[in-house]
Amino acid sequence: MADLRINLAGIQSPNPFWLASAPPTNSGYQVQRAFEAGWGGAVWKTLGDPILNVSSRFAAVSFNGQRVAGFNNIELITDRPLEVNLQEIYETKKKFPNHAIIASLMVEPKQEKWHEIVKRVEDVGVDGLELNFGCPHGMAERGMGSASGQVPELVEKQTYWVKEAARTPVIVKLTPNITDITVTAEAATRGGADAISMINTINSLAGVDLDTWNTVPHVAGKGAHGGYCGPAVKPIALNMVAECARNPLVNVPISGIGGISNWQDAAEFILMGATGVQVCTAAMHHGFSIVEDMIDGLNNYLDDKGIASVMDLVGRSVSRYSNWGDLDLNYKIVAEINNDVCINCNKCHIACEDTSHQCIDLYTENGRPLLKVREEDCVGCNLCSIVCPVDGAISMVERKSTVPPMTWNERQSLISSLSK
Repeated sequence: MADLRINLAGIQSPNPFWLASAPPTNSGYQVQRAFEAGWGGAVWKTLGDPILNVSSRFAAVSFNGQRVAGFNNIELITDRPLEVNLQEIYETKKKFPNHAIIASLMVEPKQEKWHEIVKRVEDVGVDGLELNFGCPHGMAERGMGSASGQVPELVEKQTYWVKEAARTPVIVKLTPNITDITVTAEAATRGGADAISMINTINSLAGVDLDTWNTVPHVAGKGAHGGYCGPAVKPIALNMVAECARNPLVNVPISGIGGISNWQDAAEFILMGATGVQVCTAAMHHGFSIVEDMIDGLNNYLDDKGIASVMDLVGRSVSRYSNWGDLDLNYKIVAEINNDVCINCNKCHIACEDTSHQCIDLYTENGRPLLKVREEDCVGCNLCSIVCPVDGAISMVERKSTVPPMTWNERQSLISSLSK
């Protein structure tokens, strides 16, 4: 069995699967149940001055029969007294000394406020701190959450204040509701962050009820934007993790968050630079026991790859993530249809004919309908293989180029030199 232990900026955990700061980590009862189920760590639901929540709070987006493809949340930070949370953190850490407990924190952007809460939380034995600069609703209206997280100067300054008082590692949780997340990641690094985590939730409105015209969810007939998470946000989160992982100015470990539902998702985030991952929506959808399959799946994957430790997987794909201008313009792939597997639904032909490059022909041979790709017209866009409902019916295959590799940047450089 592979070694699944991780070390994130000095925070050790028996496996890379943590629960994110959210409803599943609202109490000691829940976190202890999670640890018993096999989770390696938990980021406690954000601590600060207790707030009042509204009813209702959650909504989900289902797609094509899949329940909870996306999840919308207008719940805020803890509504439980700080003293109660601290006592439960102390008891949980005492019962599970080898599991990682991270305290998520949010206070007003004032130095004394940060110093006060850091000292109180660290006194109960947490393994690290996560600064919540990402909550996009409710707290932002009070000058906290994403209101701070969207301002690089505030991210840097508040991180610095926390580091003045902190004895444990400090993770800065970044908001995706920003043009370029690397800007705030760099600010957190300058402020002394030991690690960063991303992404927090995305501004969203889950829907509108077409019978009542109320927003979904609504509170007494009125709605507000919430935070979007779940499987639908995974590609956005994965890109942001990759952008930070390949940025030389963001030279700190990353805790990956956003739509992670199974071990495959986790492995992708780790390959793209995350040391560990945090999960919320999948646990809310299916319960804490999902971690069993995550652990078994990642173990088997590492064994199959001959990799002894999950830490050896971290960042292995980062060097393969680049800019469009560095891609080879002369690389060539084409679609190839296996008519022995094809069920003649013709979705590939329709998609190509109507919305792509009209390079799939229909013909009949011995009374049997067949499909064939005209390779000279195929641009390798992948659309036909994407819409095909049958595995193995369409393959994208490489064709050797007759010209050497050349990127857009190299082409422009050559044109520039020839014009001089």
